Amino acid sequence: MNRKVQEYLANAKNWQAEMILLRNLLLDCGLVEDLKWGKPCYSLNNRNIVIIQAFKDHCDLGFFNGSSLKDAKGLLVKAGEHTQAARQMRFTNTQEIENIKGIITAYIKEASALKETALTTTVPTKMGWIAELEQVFLKNSAFQKAFEALTPGRQRAYLIYFSAAKQSQTRVARIESYTHKIFCGKGIHDCDCGLSKRMPNCDGSHKILKK
Repeated sequence: MNRKVQEYLANAKNWQAEMILLRNLLLDCGLVEDLKWGKPCYSLNNRNIVIIQAFKDHCDLGFFNGSSLKDAKGLLVKAGEHTQAARQMRFTNTQEIENIKGIITAYIKEASALKETALTTTVPTKMGWIAELEQVFLKNSAFQKAFEALTPGRQRAYLIYFSAAKQSQTRVARIESYTHKIFCGKGIHDCDCGLSKRMPNCDGSHKILKK
């Protein structure tokens, strides 16, 4: 058992009993436990498999590549409209977990057994890139190389943000404002000031530097 996870659960104000139940199931499946992004995370052979998350209305098991699971019971849901590979299995009380412990274990084992080829998130193709980004790539091949070196999830997050702007000039401005971050290999939500307490995510600590 991981000491940091022990402390996290001991200090949890919400969903403590539910998270402990889920944790026991994950450990019984032989996964390696660690605290990543401030949450209990479970991996196998250095591959993230599932994460325990506590929200206001529920706690859940977040399967990093849940879209690759069969989900015969229809228990998995998308976290948001633009979520690609990840899926959540949500719970609101311990009895819900107790009732399907065997099924939860089966999902965990299936996720752990996924082949490497099934763990590759689909990268938006070049045809799907917005025209403004294409123009920047034509002028700056180094920037294109840096963008293509980002993880699929980071690429997708940037593409969603850039393309959401209605006007072309706004899309260009958005690309320019994140050029440095992309060259640094960071995602749109990653910390680049080094002060975040929720690494690698930004928690707004950079605002201190502006005061």
